[in-house]
Amino acid sequence: KVDSSRRTSAMMELAYITEGINWHAEYVAILGQSDETMSLAAWVSIENRSGATYPDARLKLVAGEIHRVRERPYPPTEEYKLARAVAAPLTERPFFEYHIYTLEGETTIRDREVKQIRLFPETEVTAEKEYNYDAQREDAVRVVMKFENSSEAGLGFALPAGKVRVYKADEDGSLEFVGEDAIDHTPKDEQVKIYIGNAFDITATRTRTDYKKISERRIEESFEIEIANHKEQDVMVVVTEHIYGDWQIKRSSHAYEKTKANEVEFKVDVPANGKAVLSYTVRRRF
Repeated sequence: KVDSSRRTSAMMELAYITEGINWHAEYVAILGQSDETMSLAAWVSIENRSGATYPDARLKLVAGEIHRVRERPYPPTEEYKLARAVAAPLTERPFFEYHIYTLEGETTIRDREVKQIRLFPETEVTAEKEYNYDAQREDAVRVVMKFENSSEAGLGFALPAGKVRVYKADEDGSLEFVGEDAIDHTPKDEQVKIYIGNAFDITATRTRTDYKKISERRIEESFEIEIANHKEQDVMVVVTEHIYGDWQIKRSSHAYEKTKANEVEFKVDVPANGKAVLSYTVRRRF
């Protein structure tokens, strides 16, 4: 509503914050034959439930953790229509403490429509597969794909948070879904980790083998982690242990690295169709 003290005509520009328009990124990764590369493509989906259509709009998407004061939740709409993907990719640049993605030209954002726009074209990325076993929090060995968001690895620009769906080609050429994960906003030159799922042919069992109470506030414990590899090739499993208090590892069958104040990692090589046992003794004060 506009109120004027006199009858006149004027060109006006109105800027306001509307509710009901959101966007998110979606990634599709296709693993190479050796799992050492992946083809990565990304799209953004814009969901318009604001109750208005925006014809010939100049579109900019801001990625980052922008603080908003929420007064009320926006009611959901009944259905969406999926719009055709826009061919032109978005261009990315830093903006304040965030990153902004701009669409070349103009596009129409219709009410109750999901519009998909390509974030960047399919890119070949150098990747690495890693097996992780969190000895105190997991019952299974996790499979994680890692890659660097760097120009050397095939990327090197800000990646907005979103879901990554991972596929791999079967021997007949068909693409099979192997897992998905959500990634956070990732600046360039940072590592991206995608939790794919749990390994079928690699198992691990953790056992406390000894316990001694040295004093009222000091104990000594010994543990064994047995890892069985039923695959036809050797594997390396990264074992994570969480140790609290003032601690010191007295004996260990494998080299280790203290990654945090209460966290240590062991890298355990396990032969094909074989087993490996990690054992260590820790003394801690609490």
